[in-house]
Amino acid sequence: MAGLALRAVVGLGNPGTEYARTRHNAGFWFADRLAAGCGGSFRSESRFHGELARIRLESRDLLVLKPTTFMNRSGQSVQALAAYFKIDADSILVAHDELDLPAGTLRFKRGGGHGGHNGLRSLHQHLGDGYLRLRIGIGHPGHKDRVLDYVLGRPEAADESAILAGIDAAIGALRVAVTESWDKGLQKLHTPVGSRDGGPAEGAGA
Repeated sequence: MAGLALRAVVGLGNPGTEYARTRHNAGFWFADRLAAGCGGSFRSESRFHGELARIRLESRDLLVLKPTTFMNRSGQSVQALAAYFKIDADSILVAHDELDLPAGTLRFKRGGGHGGHNGLRSLHQHLGDGYLRLRIGIGHPGHKDRVLDYVLGRPEAADESAILAGIDAAIGALRVAVTESWDKGLQKLHTPVGSRDGGPAEGAGA
C-alpha cells in the first residue's frame, strides 16, 4: 500500500514571543513538536517568508514551514515554498487552530472552506482549497464577540496539556499516513482510544 505522498507540512501561527503560547499558534506547536521529534531544527528562510526545517518522517523527506508573515498573510509564505520546490497543494498538510473542536481534539481533513480562519483564507487565495489540513481543537469561548481575545490568549493548563497530547497523537497518525495511507492515518487519529477494534473511524468522512 502506497503511503501519503506528502512533501510539506505547514504550521500556522503568528511570529513573536508574545504570541508563542496563544491558542492561535497551535499550528506552530505542531510544527515544533514534529520537527523536534525527528531531530530537525528551524532556520530563517527569507525567500519563503518563514522558518524552515528539513526532516525525515519514517521514509518520507519533509519540509516543515512556519510562516513569519503573520496569520493573515500565511498564503504568501506557503505559495513561495510550493513554487520553489514545485509542490502541489494536495501534497501539503496545513496544521491550524480550530474553534469548532474541543481543546485537544484533532482531525485530519482534505479540502473544504476556510471557515473564517484568516490563515486559511490567505491560503485559499494563494493555493486554492485542495491542501490537506490538521484541525487542532482549541475550544470556543461561547460567543463570537469573545473569539479574538480567546484565540490570542493562552489556554488554561488543562487545555494546553490536552492540545499537546492531541498533537503527539496526530504525529503518530501522520506516521501511519505516510507509511500506509491517508485513510489509515485518519482512522488512527479519529478513532477514540479504547475503541480501536478495526471498526469504522469516527469522523472518517471529514
